Amino acid sequence: MKTAKEFDEAFDNGEDISEFVDYSKGRRPMQITPVTETNSPIYHNLVQCYEAEFSPITGKKPNASGLFELDTHLGDDTLGFLLIIDDTPAGIAAIRCKEAQAYEVCEFYVVPYFRKNGIGMEFAHAIWKSYPGDWEIKQIQGAEYATAFWRKTIEHFNEAAYTEDSYDDPYWGSVTRQKFTAQ
Repeated sequence: MKTAKEFDEAFDNGEDISEFVDYSKGRRPMQITPVTETNSPIYHNLVQCYEAEFSPITGKKPNASGLFELDTHLGDDTLGFLLIIDDTPAGIAAIRCKEAQAYEVCEFYVVPYFRKNGIGMEFAHAIWKSYPGDWEIKQIQGAEYATAFWRKTIEHFNEAAYTEDSYDDPYWGSVTRQKFTAQ
């Protein structure tokens, strides 16, 4: 079995990574696209799926129009990204630029059809490689599956060391937070 470091080297060098990835769900090479005015409706459709998935944990309900209120809005210091696989929107990410070379993953979602085959990890790694610096990721209490995903994803990122703590966030309550440096 290939290691995460071997995967990253192949990915960085533009080599064929098919031996590293499970294509059993029809996986194709991914494309990461910044959210623009033109494609923002796609982002907003997928972020509604994200909010719905977390609603049992957050306690959020849709408004009278059937839409969830968003906690993170793109613009100013927050960048949005779309994950596209075989011309199909497959995920979103919202990244806050906190200061020079310091970032926070605010929202991260992969459509369930595309999960469990390394796509989410590859998506996160590609973003981190594009924005070297200090990173922070938080998960709310009750999202233990998200915490497990982020631990694994960070550990496989060039074998990056990270710190983890828990604290009481004024907005979210008890959260788990990972911090690491992407180089």
